[in-house]
Amino acid sequence: ADGGVSLIERVAPPEEVGMGPEPLMRVSVFMSVFNCHVNRAPIGGRIAEISYRPGKFLNAALDKASVDNERNSIRIDMPDGRSIAVVQIAGLVERSILCFAVKGQEIRTGERFGLIRFGSRLDIYLPEGVQPQVALGQTCVAGETVIALLGPDMPQRFARME
Repeated sequence: ADGGVSLIERVAPPEEVGMGPEPLMRVSVFMSVFNCHVNRAPIGGRIAEISYRPGKFLNAALDKASVDNERNSIRIDMPDGRSIAVVQIAGLVERSILCFAVKGQEIRTGERFGLIRFGSRLDIYLPEGVQPQVALGQTCVAGETVIALLGPDMPQRFARME
């Protein structure tokens, strides 16, 4: 997603994606009203799960928005057997989530899968052992910014903050 990295932490993924109760690394990208709100797949694979959940419309920058706000959760199974979850979280302003993807669909890295209207957030849950390559406050560009390196021996990269 286009926006700023607002949270990087280990938390349990939403139950509805079926990735278990153990905490995984989560990278949250907050989209202000000035960002493009089109969401792109962080990795290619098969869409194994899509689950919409109604909820509140708190400020999406708040940590509790991941649990309390309206959301649409998507699990993408990669060819190597690992999975990534992407959660579209509605925010305070427009309160509208659109998802173009369907369960069972093959999706390519960077392919558009949905959008969230204005003042929203996208959470990405990484597979166990994968470390984020972004930093808090870093600006992300959908389909371009490297969120994480998935290979087994990938060195950690550091963002240059201006």
